This record gives sequence, structure tokens and C-alpha cells, in this order.
Amino acid sequence: MPIEAWFTAALILGMLAVLSLSRAAPDLVFIGSVILLLLAGIISPAQAFSGFANQGVITVGALYVVVAGLRETGGIQWVGHRLLGQPRSLRRAQLRLTAPVAFASAFLNNTPVVGMLIPAVSDWARKLRFPVSRLMMPLSFAAILGGTITVIGTSTNLVVNGLLIERTGTGLNLFDLAWVGVPVTLAGLALMLVGNRWLFPDRRPAIGDIDDPREYTLEMLVDPNGPLVGQSIEAAGLRNLPGGFLMEIDRDGTLLPAVSPQERLRGGDRLIFVGVVDSMVDLQKMRGLSPATHQVFKLDGHRADRALLEVVVSDTCPIVGETIRDGRFRNRYNAVVIAVARNGERLRGKIGEIRLRAGDTLLVEAGPAFLAQNRNRRDFFLISQIDGSATPRHERALLALTILVAMVAAATAGLLSMLEAALAAAALMVVTRCVTLETARASIDWPVLFTIAAAFGVGAAMESTGLAQTLAHGITGLAGPHPWAQLAMVYLATALFTALITNNAAAVLMFPIAFAVASDLGASPIPFAIAIMFAASASFATPFGYQTNLMVYGPGGYRFTDYLRAGIPMNLATAAVALVLIPLVWSW
Repeated sequence: MPIEAWFTAALILGMLAVLSLSRAAPDLVFIGSVILLLLAGIISPAQAFSGFANQGVITVGALYVVVAGLRETGGIQWVGHRLLGQPRSLRRAQLRLTAPVAFASAFLNNTPVVGMLIPAVSDWARKLRFPVSRLMMPLSFAAILGGTITVIGTSTNLVVNGLLIERTGTGLNLFDLAWVGVPVTLAGLALMLVGNRWLFPDRRPAIGDIDDPREYTLEMLVDPNGPLVGQSIEAAGLRNLPGGFLMEIDRDGTLLPAVSPQERLRGGDRLIFVGVVDSMVDLQKMRGLSPATHQVFKLDGHRADRALLEVVVSDTCPIVGETIRDGRFRNRYNAVVIAVARNGERLRGKIGEIRLRAGDTLLVEAGPAFLAQNRNRRDFFLISQIDGSATPRHERALLALTILVAMVAAATAGLLSMLEAALAAAALMVVTRCVTLETARASIDWPVLFTIAAAFGVGAAMESTGLAQTLAHGITGLAGPHPWAQLAMVYLATALFTALITNNAAAVLMFPIAFAVASDLGASPIPFAIAIMFAASASFATPFGYQTNLMVYGPGGYRFTDYLRAGIPMNLATAAVALVLIPLVWSW
């Protein structure tokens, strides 16, 4: 090999070492490697930055915006509430979680899907009294499995399909992978359900549930025309709230204490809740409930543009000793008090009638300017904004779901390419105000996109220096003359790369090698490209092999060995199914 190939090989080994032995950010490692290759003259500027023009990378970015539109309108929460339900056993809970997640991940990029569901699953586990560690890893694994069903299910499929189009001029249709992806997914889900007791540990998260002394009293009204009218307390999801509970119902002036779970809600019911701030925020986002104080509707702007903040009343606040109504809190601060916490005391009476004391903690709804205007005022000791507290635009949830269905339908029917359908859907989400432009920008996971794009430059160096061809000959020599054995070696090599670095980077690095193997055999590159898709996507054995594994690492309270225990059997099962079916579906 020439000196450039040795330099590239040493650089890749160094990348593997840094990524596997440290916590260095993958995007910085890959971008730094591309810069070194560029400065060494091994790749040209066009090769170094070719990944940023790849349609797969652009499609991934557009899908982040689509998912943000679903999240901001409450579409995902509505679907989640309908699908997850109230199972009575851990195995049923895993089935209710993994089946819809796998289905959703077939059509949405699985990384943002898992990101959205992590807090929902955490709350769900607390409500059901199930160990969150028994649900977080299945959440990640189900999303990974579902992503193998379609070309848009995972960024890896999009990236490899983009490379295939660049090399051959043709790519895969949306459901071409389903012939292998569906059996692989079913095999993986079955293994998880049958072996859940042995595969997944019972661990506590690094940050566990801590009793919060700030116990708020919150009043909410049942919307007369909302979806909760006629539902029981249990069916509406208002029983076993994480960190809170329904204390009583005020129905036409009659108090109903110790409410039965089977009590049916009526329009106009005033529900009095007691609980910690997270529980109060969840209630604010629930479709069919609205704050009992109508002051929130008198503030300027749409509720979705506001946020919830916690403020502690100081002894120099001018309205200490007055009720919230008499102190004209809304006019004075352009904000509305939603709930009040006072040393764990359960406050009775309407919000506006509560007489403020120094030290009271208020949960207020306000516009974006409130924090800047009151940060340095002596009226409050402390002001902190609650992340993710914006009220969903429920009235646009159906519109957001319609855009998603139209995107999938257009790509499936071939009316638009996947890139065009994703860009059109992302644009519609912004134009129809399902998501604001600022939120759309913030929703894009730029480090992931930079990692994928930079990996193209490293892949170009492997090819231009002859390193890919050399490795291909080595794989061919180990596998012998049989195409299936060489396909298995490509799969194994990709799986090993993926276990050490990110899945997208492994796919980009392995593609030129697989293409060279197919060329040496005189065979079609499609089976080898599909093997790379499955080997790079179905990565379960390490937390950093796939981004969703890393995302649930902390919330699930896992250890590194937990992934080995659950991931190795999953890797072996999915590999066996894929390697049997790929040659049967696609000829050499």
C-alpha cells in the first residue's frame, strides 16, 4: 500500500480508539480527521465536504423538522396515549411499547422518535410502577428494529441508499427492505418479549425519583367539547400521576373528595390536583384540560409561544399580603399564576383568592420577555424557566398527522423522491405553523448530521488511497470464493465497526469496501449494500454503537455490561435472519 493508505489506516485506527476509549464527541473526531486528510493532500475539498450535499443527509435533517411538528402539536403524545394504555403486566407493557415504536420507526427517523418518547416512557413507567430500566432498552431496540423495515426508517438506510444512487444511478424503493426487515423485526421483538427477564436488568436511574418539597395545588377545567368528557378518571390518564394526584372535583359547587377511578368526567368539572412541578407541567399539556383561571387567555400572543416559570416571592414584593387577584398580578407582570406551592401545604380555594406570602413558589405562565424583564427585580428571589413546558398546539395535531401521512404516501407511490417528500413535509410543518421556524432549527441534531457528512470524507480517503481495495481483497481471501461467505464477512466487519463507532460512520466506511468486493466477484452490489444497512442499523451490543442506545443509557440507569448481555443475543438473532433472507430476496 502507498504511504497515503497507511496514513489513512492509522488515522481510522486512531479514530476507533478515541471513540471507544473516551467520551470525545463523534462529530469533532470525524471533522478533525477529515481536516487532517485534507491538509495531508489525500482528499480534495470537494471530497472532504461531499457528504453535506448527499441527499440522505439532507433527508435526515428534514425528518427532524417533521418530527418536531408532530411533537409541538401534541400529535405524538395523542398517539402515544392511545397506543400505550394501561397494561397490567410488564410483558404487556413491553409489547404495548415496542410494537408501535417499531411501526413508527419504519416511517420516521428513529433517533428523534426515541428522543421524544424517553420522557413519556419515564412517566409511564412511574405511573405503572414498573422499573424504567425494563422499558428504556426495549424502547431503543424496538426503534432500531423498526428502522430496518423501510429506506427512511433510519439515517443509515438513507445514507447507504444515497451512496448506491451515486455509484449505480439507481436506489431502493421505500418498502424494498421490508422483505428482510419485517422478519428481522418480528424475530427481535419475539426475543425481547420471551427473554425480557434475562435480557434486561432491573436498575435504578442515576437520577432517581426525589421527593420535591414544592408541592403545588393546581386547578384545571374539563373542556365541555373536549375528548375527556364522558371518560372515567382512569381512562383519561388522570390516575397515578407521577408525583401528583387528583385531590377532589368541584362539580357545580359540590365537592367530590376521594374521587373513584371509575368516576366519569363532565364538561365544566373543576379538577384540583396536588403534586410536583413535572406533574403540573404534564397536566398543562393534556388535551381536553385548560387552566381554571381564564387570565391565561388574556395574555398577548398564542399559548404555544409562552413558557412556564417557577418564581419565589420575596419579602419586598409589593403584593405580599394581598390576593393574586387584588394584587393585579397579570397586569403588573404580564404573567398569570397557574399554581402555588407553600411549604408542602395544600392550599384551598381558587387561585385568584390565594393571599401571597414571602417564600411562596409560584408556577406562572408568561411570554419570552418575562425572564429578562424580572431577572434582576427585587420582587422575586429566584426565577427559573421550565424546559419543554410550552403548551402544544392541539388544534393543529390533525394537520401535522395529515402531513406525515401525505409524506409517506407520496414517497410510497413514487410521486416524489424521499428527499422531495421529506423537504415538502418539513416546509409544510413550518408554513402551517405546526412548528415555529426557531423550534424547527433547534430540533435538528446538527452533531449527528456533521458526523454523517464528515464520514463521507473519510470514506473517500479509503477509496482514493486504495485502502478499501486492499481490505476488500483481505475479506475475499478470508471468506473464500463463495459469495454468501463474503456477504457474511461484510456483515460481520460492518457490525464490528458499528459496535465501536457510530452506525452511520461505519456504513460509510464499509460501503467502498463492499462495492469493491462485489466488483471482484462480478456480482450485484445491492445485496452487499443491504447487508451494510442491516449490520449498521441492527446494533445492540454497545451503548455507543447506535445513538438511541446512548440516549437511553442515563435515563435507564444502565451499565456497559447490560448492553453486552442483551445486545449480543439480539445481534446474533437479527444477523442470522438477515443473512439467510438477503440472498433469497436479491440475486447476486
